[in-house]
Amino acid sequence: QVQLVESGGGLVQAGDSLRLSCAASGRTFSSYAMGWFRQAPGKEREFVSAIIWNGDYTYYRDSVKGRYTISGDNAKNTLYLQMNSLEPEDTAVYYCAAVREFPIRFGIRTAMSYDYWGQGTQVTVSS
Repeated sequence: QVQLVESGGGLVQAGDSLRLSCAASGRTFSSYAMGWFRQAPGKEREFVSAIIWNGDYTYYRDSVKGRYTISGDNAKNTLYLQMNSLEPEDTAVYYCAAVREFPIRFGIRTAMSYDYWGQGTQVTVSS
């Protein structure tokens, strides 16, 4: 059984930093790409960032470009999200997700493309 477990969330002040981690486990787990999504109260889940392991291509939503950095180790099934200069608008539950194999059916920024999901970690940024 595949599991994705996020960690690193918390309550911080505006301008602070956090580093989220995601550890994937399961005998059959492998991924072509992994990503981060977030969901704020009363809002739909939205794409944050993703990485395609073959070539380390990275993608970000516009509002986090320059502040967030995605990284990871495909061989170790780990994913990270370094979040700097956090803003109250970044408050949400952050989810780790993985695309099992090529092709990415609906685009790297679309939740439906992802096969595995974690339970989420809360990030709260106070003003």
